[in-house]
Amino acid sequence: MQVKIINKSNNPNPSYETEFSAGMDIRAFIENKIILEPGERKLVSTGLYLELPGGYEAQVRSRSGLALKKGISVLNSPGTIDSDYRGEIGIILINHSSENFIIENGDRVAQLVIAKHEKIVWHSAQEINHSERGSGGFGSTGSN
Repeated sequence: MQVKIINKSNNPNPSYETEFSAGMDIRAFIENKIILEPGERKLVSTGLYLELPGGYEAQVRSRSGLALKKGISVLNSPGTIDSDYRGEIGIILINHSSENFIIENGDRVAQLVIAKHEKIVWHSAQEINHSERGSGGFGSTGSN
């Protein structure tokens, strides 16, 4: 599948790092470094604009290495970019660590996954079928 992209940054287009990668690293496009203090969140520019076909979304997700090693994640992960959005892709990062995190132009700050999605039509009802789980939620299926 081909997707139109406008890249106004000086960074390469997002790309798959390995043959079976689901996500593509996405890079910061900033003039000055960003200092993300502990507990702070900021919007990071990418310089990227997409035209996705209908029935698809782009999901912005945290990079696992940044999350584990530095405590940095995408705040609304996964963030959804709808197929009719035409603005610049921005990444909302949050620092969960106790140390400042510095973001420089070109740093890989998130990953982008293109995913197909379905549209549904609600059917109003007075009851729904019973299931084995029932209404149990939040930890009801086990102690781990």
